[in-house]
Amino acid sequence: MSLQYSYYPGCASHSTAKEYDTSIKAVSKVFDITLDEIPDWVCCGASPAHSSNELLSEALPAKNMELALFKKLPVATSCAACYSRLRLANHEIKTNVNLKNRLNSELKISYNGELEIKHFLDILYKDVGLENIKSKLKKGLNGLKVASYYGCLLTRPKEPVGFDDVENPVSMDKIIETLGGESVKWGYKTECCGASLAISRPDLVIKLANDILSHAKKMGTECIVTACPLCQPNLDSRQKEIRDQFNEDYNMPVFYFSQLVGLALGVPTTDLMFERLITEPYTLLKSKNLLN
Repeated sequence: MSLQYSYYPGCASHSTAKEYDTSIKAVSKVFDITLDEIPDWVCCGASPAHSSNELLSEALPAKNMELALFKKLPVATSCAACYSRLRLANHEIKTNVNLKNRLNSELKISYNGELEIKHFLDILYKDVGLENIKSKLKKGLNGLKVASYYGCLLTRPKEPVGFDDVENPVSMDKIIETLGGESVKWGYKTECCGASLAISRPDLVIKLANDILSHAKKMGTECIVTACPLCQPNLDSRQKEIRDQFNEDYNMPVFYFSQLVGLALGVPTTDLMFERLITEPYTLLKSKNLLN
């Protein structure tokens, strides 16, 4: 099996979420997935752009997709916010002729929404498939109790974005189960963590993160996995502030799903970069005999 995509990493993958980018590339090698990074890509606008300038929020993704057009490959991304912006812009370009013409004129491009945009989670779940994932299993997750956290952008809105159920997505859960983990049933898998409000309203993010972590703990979760470089730091790095404010010491590792996939597939831990996580993960992983 050989799969090829144009790769849009997004800003976080080259900065605060290098472990996400590195682990995705390592997992891709296991499945012979080629990720050709789009040359000269620009920020997609993430979660703030659409609330400050509607045209800019469409123009930034359109520019990136036009840059990817020459290879005519599906576009893969790992960030839920980037995925949302690219998919929404693609939908608008295909359904709004006036917007498409204005974008093409002002950006001096020719893009008509012809590229397919896929999140890496969707690629693993559907393009690679659970059977192929199982065939590459090296040591499994030994019953690790995992809460899959999708956040609010990965599946919403349903028509232009979602590849999974809007309220009860299961793709990450099924991958975890295929890898030998126990997928925890919980009710906060699509609740918002606050995303980029971590900068302007950290008080709100701390409350939202506490709600999510509290429910995960009540359901017997040992760790959380996510598919977004906005969600991961909100749930991971805010645990100290939650402890200070709410007197709750969760000490719950928050992984990128690609890190646990790589671990179960035998990817060297140097390529998974667990050391970059704020909440120390090694004690939990050693207790499950997941580290050599």
